[in-house]
Amino acid sequence: MKKINLLAAVLMLGTTAFAQSKWAVNKAHAKVGFTVTHLAISEVDGNFKKFDATLTSSKADFSDAVFELTADVGSVNTDNDMRDNDLKSDHFFDAAKYPTLSFVSKGITKTGDKRYKLTGELTMHGITKPVTLDMAVTGTGKSMQNQKPIAGFKITGTINRNDFGVGHMPSAVVSDEVEIRAVGEFDQI
Repeated sequence: MKKINLLAAVLMLGTTAFAQSKWAVNKAHAKVGFTVTHLAISEVDGNFKKFDATLTSSKADFSDAVFELTADVGSVNTDNDMRDNDLKSDHFFDAAKYPTLSFVSKGITKTGDKRYKLTGELTMHGITKPVTLDMAVTGTGKSMQNQKPIAGFKITGTINRNDFGVGHMPSAVVSDEVEIRAVGEFDQI
């Protein structure tokens, strides 16, 4: 009987220790990026240099994770100053009027081992729309610096920039479809 009680206590402590764990993105090991097709022949990659992301989860497999991300639109970077300035202008993101974009997850569905569908609301250019993205847990472990839990994630998907009123370029010049790719290491806080 004592063994059962001890086992139950250990299990409860393990569950309690993970209950509603909060995690913060480690920006040194993370990136929020996108890819568009230019003139239907080449791809242009970009990212946001300034962003923040958190997640909350009470399950060790992250099957109930809630992600929140914000990015500073004015930090968009494609390694081309002229293009970056155009993206920040009212031709595309209109960073002066809409300085941030955000994503808040609303649900998660397990699709395989460490693979999920992540649904949520993306707000960009003043428009909020539901999106569904693919998510993979790329690994878990302990920080070498402080021995706290760490976890890695990769989130990918495709959105249509016209759904958010971003850019008036014809799709023959800049594709309507934008590939999203966010990768990151999160530290439990």
